[in-house]
Amino acid sequence: MSGSADRDRVRRTARQIGLWTGVASAVVIAAGVGILVAVILATSRPQGDDRGTAGPGPGGLPVDNPDHIVVDVDRVVPWVIVLGVVGVALLGVIAWLMARRAVAPLEVALQAQRDFVADASHELRTPLTALSSRVQILQRRVARGEGIDDALDRLRGDTAAMDDILTELLLAAQADQGPVPAAATDAAAAVHAAVELIRPIAESAGVELRADAVPGIRVAVPEVTLTRLCTALLDNAVQHAPRGTPVAIVVGGGGGAVRGLAEFRVVDRGPGVRVEDRERIFTRFARGPETGRRRGFGLGLALVRDVATRYGGSVGIESTSEAGTTFLLRLPSALG
Repeated sequence: MSGSADRDRVRRTARQIGLWTGVASAVVIAAGVGILVAVILATSRPQGDDRGTAGPGPGGLPVDNPDHIVVDVDRVVPWVIVLGVVGVALLGVIAWLMARRAVAPLEVALQAQRDFVADASHELRTPLTALSSRVQILQRRVARGEGIDDALDRLRGDTAAMDDILTELLLAAQADQGPVPAAATDAAAAVHAAVELIRPIAESAGVELRADAVPGIRVAVPEVTLTRLCTALLDNAVQHAPRGTPVAIVVGGGGGAVRGLAEFRVVDRGPGVRVEDRERIFTRFARGPETGRRRGFGLGLALVRDVATRYGGSVGIESTSEAGTTFLLRLPSALG
């Protein structure tokens, strides 16, 4: 389906470029011919006009013939040369512009490919890190002879989360930013899934996770997407939270319920965000100060904003200071 749409787009672009090239070339040629005709008419004169250059008549006698036009080649040739040079230059410019227009779809496709690779790499880093932590927990429990059934269940859950994330990324890449499908996701369930995914990372960082979700709140976002958004915000908070401090995610209606929005607040006790960085951190590959933990690539918050905007929501910094930062994610509530 996507390949057919791409082929149709390429054909449509090719037809447009061919049409524009033909029209532009015809205009340039017509203009050049018109100017040349005007120059010829301006520099021509009737035969024998005021110059005694009448052509030979019968018996070799000069006869004036106003029906014959005399054109001075020495006056016309420079115009022909100038018009030729200008015409070639204009056609070259037209060809350059059309070439740029022709490769525009390719540029868009390459950018989409790079974005997909970057997004997939970033989105899979968190569950991979969680999987690594789960495996280490399993190894320690096996070495101590402890039960591993619950750890295996969580390991399977993390694997399923990776599969869901990859599936959604592929669907989003094929959707071409089309209409967003209707959904009604329980906010508390998505928050719980995100907390469980981040928990081994938080434990390794010495950070305590807390969740407070008002029951009954449903959001018009697919469950895997909402889990991704909460996971990204929690992961960012854990990276910047000092060891021994909590990171909390609080879900409720608040003032947003009146406007049909559910609100997700992620609170940490990190060093805060500088004023000049409050918008920059939501752009791709923007990175804050190093925390001494996992190396970040500056994609998490940018992806959160992209996805939230796609579903009619928003994300931003509600408050920040040396005592910590609160990120506020707003998403449309599900109807009914």
